[in-house]
Amino acid sequence: MKPTKLKQIALWCGGELDSRYDDVEVLGVSTDSREVKPGQLFVPLAGNRVDGHTFIGRAVDNGAVAVLNAKEKRPSDVPYIQVDDTLRAIGAIAAGYRQTMSARVLAITGSVGKTTTKEMLAAILRRQYRTVWTEGNHNNNLGLPLSVLDIEADTEYAVLELGMSHAGEMAYLTKIARPDMAIFTNIGTMHIENLGSRENILKAKLEILEGMGPDGVVLLNGDEPLLWKLRDTLPFKHYYFGIDNIACDVRAAQVRGDDSGVTFRILAFGREYEAFVPHNGQHTVYNALAAAGAAMLSGAAPEQVAAGLRSFENTGMRQQIYEKNGFTIIEDCYNAGPESMAAALNVLGERSSQGRKIAVLGDMLELGSLAMAEHYRIGRLAVGRCDILLAYGVNATRVVTGAVTGGMSPKRAMFFDDQDQLLHELRAVARPGDLLLFKGSRGMKMERVLRLFLESEE
Repeated sequence: MKPTKLKQIALWCGGELDSRYDDVEVLGVSTDSREVKPGQLFVPLAGNRVDGHTFIGRAVDNGAVAVLNAKEKRPSDVPYIQVDDTLRAIGAIAAGYRQTMSARVLAITGSVGKTTTKEMLAAILRRQYRTVWTEGNHNNNLGLPLSVLDIEADTEYAVLELGMSHAGEMAYLTKIARPDMAIFTNIGTMHIENLGSRENILKAKLEILEGMGPDGVVLLNGDEPLLWKLRDTLPFKHYYFGIDNIACDVRAAQVRGDDSGVTFRILAFGREYEAFVPHNGQHTVYNALAAAGAAMLSGAAPEQVAAGLRSFENTGMRQQIYEKNGFTIIEDCYNAGPESMAAALNVLGERSSQGRKIAVLGDMLELGSLAMAEHYRIGRLAVGRCDILLAYGVNATRVVTGAVTGGMSPKRAMFFDDQDQLLHELRAVARPGDLLLFKGSRGMKMERVLRLFLESEE
């Protein structure tokens, strides 16, 4: 964050500030008293179990020069801005700060692939431009404002991820980010329990356009029928990427993969060149096309696109493939929906292995009335892609039923409602040389199974 005076911050968030402190300069914002740096504004958040106002003293000791305060009791030893709600206030501050920035903001939304596309796009742009990007998956009503406030004065491009699970959330985020470009990776079934249908998911994600100016640009997945239908209705200049739809502006051809990754030709805006991404699966190609298209629309040369994609490294718990204790591990535990679960199973099926292929799958959450059918479908999809299936969760029986009716031996497909029982069975059946996939929704904590399994093998 570039240096900003408290008076300006108070104006942005509508807070009350003693005029004696108008000229106090803030160098950044932190919501964690343990990580406050000298010169920062501390923003205490009130959670279900812990109230950040309790730690104002610690934040001041660590160098906070001012505090946002939403309690009746006022801090006595540091300048403060009085607000009604610190979480909403930090959003308002970020929105105000965004208006002072010269950086172009590229915002990514979609049901799956947001974080991977963001990391790919950042890997390309940072080779030519001063670029910042959302840390991890900081894409919600707290993480997004913090990401905006981290943008420095000399930044040329900011790549931000915008997530949502309910209608209205994207509208709030986009009015903070004010994107110059909006990128839609796809429209899936994630959060369908909250929104009711894929059409409603699309409607909620389209709220991102509300924050764009008249010169905004939109990049969409042209292989997704719901997005392709928008081509004559969008009030912005727009482009499409895809594999199957030959009318797309950015396309992939001659796709071929092996254990090292996927190689393909990119045909975009009259240029053609070869690209390689060191990750597996068709979904990787879609993410790369979105990143390549956005980068080229931002001025990146094909050579820089290819170099950036080749150097791409995924973030934690997202399709990390590595060897340990004699096993090959596909760690993909961050989250799961039907689309990403199918993609992970395809990667498992396509990779070579000296031993057997074992899928350790947790439930896919927030599917509502589709839960039973989608878990059954994933079970059917697992047939031929794994030799052993271990399913965990409320819908694990549906996964196993799908696998068995699809032809898998009942002896090789097992379900569990207890994670420790799952772990016990995994330890019993897995042998060095096997290839293991760990995948499930965030709430299923499949990384715990992986961690304990590897610890037991050491």
